[in-house]
Amino acid sequence: MPLLPPPLERFARLTALLAEWQAAWRPLPFQHRTLPWEARLPGLTEALGRLDEQAVARLQADPFDASPLVAWLPVAELGELCDLPALPAAPLALPEAWGAHVGGRKWCQIAAFAPHVALTTRQPVVEWCAGKGHLARTLARRHDGPVTALEWQAPLCAAGRELAARQAVSVSLAQQDVMAPDAGRWLGGATHVAALHACGDLHARLIELVAQQGGALTLAPCCYHRTAAERYRPLSRHGRRLAAEHGLALGRDDLTLAVQETVTAPRGDRRRRERANAWRLGFDRLQREVRGIDAYLPVPSLAHGRLPDTFAAFCRWAAAQKGLTLPTGLDWARFEREGQRRLAEVARLELVRHLFRRPLEVWLALDRLLRLEEAGLAVELGTFCTRELTPRNLLLRTVPA
Repeated sequence: MPLLPPPLERFARLTALLAEWQAAWRPLPFQHRTLPWEARLPGLTEALGRLDEQAVARLQADPFDASPLVAWLPVAELGELCDLPALPAAPLALPEAWGAHVGGRKWCQIAAFAPHVALTTRQPVVEWCAGKGHLARTLARRHDGPVTALEWQAPLCAAGRELAARQAVSVSLAQQDVMAPDAGRWLGGATHVAALHACGDLHARLIELVAQQGGALTLAPCCYHRTAAERYRPLSRHGRRLAAEHGLALGRDDLTLAVQETVTAPRGDRRRRERANAWRLGFDRLQREVRGIDAYLPVPSLAHGRLPDTFAAFCRWAAAQKGLTLPTGLDWARFEREGQRRLAEVARLELVRHLFRRPLEVWLALDRLLRLEEAGLAVELGTFCTRELTPRNLLLRTVPA
């Protein structure tokens, strides 16, 4: 087995590649009739257009496996740099009864995550952004000790307390805004804090507190784009220095690329999402013709279940949102067909961005690792489960020095 590059070396190379190829992964294909990178990468658009549906699905699932993009893009190096080891954990089959009142997939994620939380005897344990405290109850049962679960929403705290009492588990739900100045009072050098899929600013706040106050950390980060800042400021000094040297400046929208992979949605949800996307693309073609302006016009998102029943009704809704008057006698079928055709085209063009999705996520996780290392902590980064269980399978944890 080849030796893995040290975190800083891996981070530096990823920084250089993300900066060098940002003209390829930043543009959103659905917004452009002609992508900015097409002149720089002649022949790539045509090669993507020749891919059949099976090849597209395969590359969406694994962008680095026998990729036809290798002639244009650094496929092999990107794949190597984001290939992280599965972190070791003592195998432990948790009783199914412990998963009562927890969604099936969520319980499987907790069962995969919990064995990686290495606790010592009588060590204070905190779950960060706990919701109803499902992970906290699992840790309390597994280690036969009390756990404090922090959650800012009062209804979730109440539901968590009821579940802990019903199951006779030693978990205390504390209503706490983790972004508040007093959140650090729950942490300290003797405390182990765990967080499974804490979002954006919430897990960044946790990392800062652990860096300042010490303690043990087991974290699966998620949703890096859920942040108050429009521009991403790397957490680590190395991150800020390297990003400035290479001209890598990330906005909130750029960060969404890191979490775009989804393999957990039910088939029905995926079909509804595809229909909605095709209708949006059909409307995009329609609005360009109606306005006489060949430019993308963003339309607000619709919550699940609120999508109109027909393409024509969707277009009328979208036009109303943008103050656009549609002419009578439109050939709705033509624009709907154009949306379906464009959806297939965009799916192929998106394969370029998919190559940089996991590298960007690993880059963000390494920035967090380096922040903790700069604070004097020993940290490791790897995976805690397969991507089929959750694409957000990266795990960051401190290890005894």
